[in-house]
Amino acid sequence: MTIETILSILDNLEKLHKSLLRIAKEKSELIKNGDIQGIDQLLKDEQAHLAAIVQMDQSRQNAVSNYLEGKGISMPMNPTITDLIEATPIPDTEQLTEARDRLLHAIHELKWQNDLNQKLTYQSLQFVNLSLDMVRPRTESVTYSKTGINGKKASRDIPNFDSQA
Repeated sequence: MTIETILSILDNLEKLHKSLLRIAKEKSELIKNGDIQGIDQLLKDEQAHLAAIVQMDQSRQNAVSNYLEGKGISMPMNPTITDLIEATPIPDTEQLTEARDRLLHAIHELKWQNDLNQKLTYQSLQFVNLSLDMVRPRTESVTYSKTGINGKKASRDIPNFDSQA
């Protein structure tokens, strides 16, 4: 396994994360517009991207493990890019650091966009609940309750409201 293979995998991971970021930005617009069917379709696309990212990350772990084993370096079971950077010569270290930083930048942008989508979704749900509360009749009003002042059931013989007043 070579560093070029690992760099290629990191580039593919970056592309997948940027594509997922594009989907997250589209999702923001659909949330703002209330397009439920569009959001549903984007969620399906998002799931496919996530599956591809998981598979690509597994390939990255295998490639890093194979590279380190080929160099005779023992590392943890799931070595990270940082572990690889520490074990490689300087020219390769620079390329790996740049690829890692680009990937981390894409991941941070995606995290920020997903946080925004979460807040937008929460606000949309608050608006829906408020709208439902305004439309939905209350089951029992505080003013016209069936209990008296002392908490006992009011007698039908004694009216609570004096209509003659």
